[in-house]
Amino acid sequence: MSRKKILLILHQAKSDPGRVGEVLRSLGYELDIRIPAIGHDLPTDPTEHHGAVIFGGPMSANDDHEDYIRQETAYVERAISAETPYLGICLGAQIMAKCLGGGVTRHPEGLMEIGYYKIEPTAAGTPYFDKHLHAYQWHKEGFDLPKDCTLLASGDSFPNQAYRHGKYAYGIQFHPEVTEAMNRKWLHKASHMLSEPGAQGAISQLQSRLLHDREMNDWTWRFLRHWTELKETERS
Repeated sequence: MSRKKILLILHQAKSDPGRVGEVLRSLGYELDIRIPAIGHDLPTDPTEHHGAVIFGGPMSANDDHEDYIRQETAYVERAISAETPYLGICLGAQIMAKCLGGGVTRHPEGLMEIGYYKIEPTAAGTPYFDKHLHAYQWHKEGFDLPKDCTLLASGDSFPNQAYRHGKYAYGIQFHPEVTEAMNRKWLHKASHMLSEPGAQGAISQLQSRLLHDREMNDWTWRFLRHWTELKETERS
């Protein structure tokens, strides 16, 4: 019997699903990696997969002049309608917010979150966050909480950090997938962004990683176990 597949949607030819991919493989899932930005098709039927994850990227959820953003937006709408477990990470969370009627905008003071920032669970978020989390971030835009969604975690500069829609769809602003190798690559490739308002420097980020990556890893395992078991729990 073949393993269940999870669809991973990335945005650049050399993008890496990182820790999220590693954990999903360890939990026994086969990964179906597609990159619409370089011409890969997306499934018409989202129930072909056990779940789907859309990762981040340098583009915006507002770039609906791009065919691949329109494709991904339409796929998220189908996944939500079919109640296929969905996880949006950064851009993926923002695409879902737009699908559900929320806005995606820059911070009013031009701030960005690049580095480690503390987020706090809401009362509704305590099943997913046992305490505050120092989460790795890399984004210049945030999302409004759409109607009929539940806020699970909040932050200072960008208040909407994690949310749920219905039983199966989740969006998170932060990046649990980032391994140390990915962290160092981003710091090198996008070093020009480290001088932006609110961004943390490279040394500061790597020092914070030593302090906080274990809790980020633990959260990722705990959350992905929960997320992958949503449909299984319902059937049992």
